[in-house]
Amino acid sequence: MNPSLIDIGVNLMHRSFDTDRDAVVASALEAGVSPLILTGTSLRNSEGAARYAEQFPGKLFATAGVHPHDTRHCTAVTLGKLRQLAKLPQVVAIGECGLDFNRDFSPRDVQKKWFEEQIKLACELQMPLFLHEREAHVDFVRLLKPYIGSMNKAVVHCFTGTMQELQTYLQLGFYIGITGWICDERRGKHLRELVKRVPLDRLMLETDAPFLTPRDLPVKPRDGRNEPQFLPHIAAAVAGCLGKTAEEVVDATTRTSREFFGLE
Repeated sequence: MNPSLIDIGVNLMHRSFDTDRDAVVASALEAGVSPLILTGTSLRNSEGAARYAEQFPGKLFATAGVHPHDTRHCTAVTLGKLRQLAKLPQVVAIGECGLDFNRDFSPRDVQKKWFEEQIKLACELQMPLFLHEREAHVDFVRLLKPYIGSMNKAVVHCFTGTMQELQTYLQLGFYIGITGWICDERRGKHLRELVKRVPLDRLMLETDAPFLTPRDLPVKPRDGRNEPQFLPHIAAAVAGCLGKTAEEVVDATTRTSREFFGLE
């Protein structure tokens, strides 16, 4: 496998990695998965991701943002601190930000307010957006559309939506992140068809570890935890859907990811 398969979404600061974080990074590198982009999901989490990534220059990067679940904790201070984090060389995108109307852990009006604030921040800094959308497509697009001409780039991470939603995102110029969801014969079946509609120069791969462990792994992790080292398995699944070799998919998605996040 090409030694530079990039995992664009790893929740490496999640508590499930607290006892063996360094070993998880080592396993990823051994599996040919590098760099890893650590997802910031709250201010505290984004700060932790940036600090940890700093220890692995060129191998780990981070995003800085507040996930919709955590927007209820945002204050006027939050945005300023995200702006400071974004200046660090290892921080390569604003996010994970967006809307999640599936669980409503934060009130919807609060989610919208802080999503828009993070869109504005990404436009101001001309940084890519790392986006989350769940059962909120209409409001999500409505909030993003006014900024299309001002924003740098955006990826809809962990896409699991419909054909119509995919077409909308592609028409808006967005990139698409595909996870191990595509390996789930129950929930991911439709994704195996939809991924064929994504141009290779808009497609990126991610594990979303520790979540979304591929269901069809030949050897399943004892604790069920997903890890970046499983990304080649996801790449092979995507390649099978596209009728291409794994190497072709790895080369294309790596090139796309490097360009998107400015990792040249």
